[in-house]
Amino acid sequence: MSDGRNPGLEGLRYKRGGTMWSWILHRVTGVGMLLFVAMHVIAAFSLQNLGGSTFGKVFNTFYESWLFQCFIYFCVIFHALNGARVIILDTWPKLLQYQREATWLQWLVFIPIYGLTLLVLIQKGLSGG
Repeated sequence: MSDGRNPGLEGLRYKRGGTMWSWILHRVTGVGMLLFVAMHVIAAFSLQNLGGSTFGKVFNTFYESWLFQCFIYFCVIFHALNGARVIILDTWPKLLQYQREATWLQWLVFIPIYGLTLLVLIQKGLSGG
């Protein structure tokens, strides 16, 4: 039990609902983007210092995979929209009472944007481009 002054791990307990899923996905997408940037730096370093090595070619093949691009675009778009929602709610605290509605609005904006992105990536992947 927490007395409110020292919550310990209580803040990490699952609280149900869409806002908790957004919280979890925000962390997952942030880690996904961090791993992408780390891989990009490692690949660029290996290409520059080892010159066209197999290691760099493997990374470039991985980057060009349309499945990987679908994942990265999901991470970037979701993370940006969720971050914007959090910034808006933090800037205007009176809007916190509408947090659930703001989460639904975020998904209503995310789904068509990501859907269009998926359509383009899948068409590109199936055409071999």
